[in-house]
Amino acid sequence: MKIIILGIESSCDETSASICIDGKVMNNIIATQSIHEEYGGVVPELASRAHQKNIVLVVESALKAAKVEFSDLSAIAVTQGPGLLGALIVGYSYAKSLAFALNIPIINVHHMKSHILAHFIETPIPKFPFLCLTISGGHTQIVKVNSTIKMNVLGSTKDDAVGEAFDKGAKLMGFPYPGGPQIEKYAISGNPDKFLFAESQITDLNFSFSGIKTSLLYFLRDHLKHSPDFINKNREDICASYQKHLISMLTKKLILAAQKTGIKEIAIAGGVAANKELRIQIKQLSHKYQWNNYIPRFEYCTDNGAMVAMSGYIYFKNKSFGHLTDTPQPRMSFENEK
Repeated sequence: MKIIILGIESSCDETSASICIDGKVMNNIIATQSIHEEYGGVVPELASRAHQKNIVLVVESALKAAKVEFSDLSAIAVTQGPGLLGALIVGYSYAKSLAFALNIPIINVHHMKSHILAHFIETPIPKFPFLCLTISGGHTQIVKVNSTIKMNVLGSTKDDAVGEAFDKGAKLMGFPYPGGPQIEKYAISGNPDKFLFAESQITDLNFSFSGIKTSLLYFLRDHLKHSPDFINKNREDICASYQKHLISMLTKKLILAAQKTGIKEIAIAGGVAANKELRIQIKQLSHKYQWNNYIPRFEYCTDNGAMVAMSGYIYFKNKSFGHLTDTPQPRMSFENEK
């Protein structure tokens, strides 16, 4: 009998669903929320309302595209956390209700672990153990992945995540939300060595991005005093320099992690993994250090239902099921399983 998993993702501002059949992802339906652009960031209440509006249509679209009926489903995988509570409640409540009505298991999926498991959607698949740099708007971690189930965090951010550093840096320069892609766009034609920003020095494999944001803030404040048009005149160079330092902070820790563990299987995941310059840097480092690198397609880096559906398939095979009494966990911890 086929194992057919419906995956549902609603942790932030993307409503997404996907069907996975016997380990093969059939589709990846995503409804984006443009409403947040006018507010300069995600508004939780508006995100929740948009999820309520979109979730039924998104799930039905995923089923229809895969030519699957509700009665064909083996289980429903859903993001339990971490994420925005209101947004999680919409997806989780829908998934639990559907699982109850169909009398099939519900599978709880950890958002950041599903980003890592996105590497199993398509080949080549990383060999165990591998290191995964998981980078998003809310998280920055280096994870040692011993198996699809057993993972442990080697280092993480002590304050802001790198995605926040991109977006908040963009906001300081007056760019619309989401700002990270704006910085990437302007950086392409800029000089990455034009300006210097302070990179945080923090022990071991942990990260800190609050300092570089402050460095950018003071840099812009001081130059705008003397030249009100400074940002417009130097936009590309500022973006290229800021992006270079952010990527440098990531790659330095990744190199250190590889040296400490002796692991040469290196992966990146999460929304910031869609950054083209970071991808280039990872490939160059892979050549230099003889790493094997793994980077998902762009659509599997940002929040998506496909990674949840794939996670659900893996958990289903391992008989890792949730309960209808479970609840969303906005601050869900990354439990180390060595």
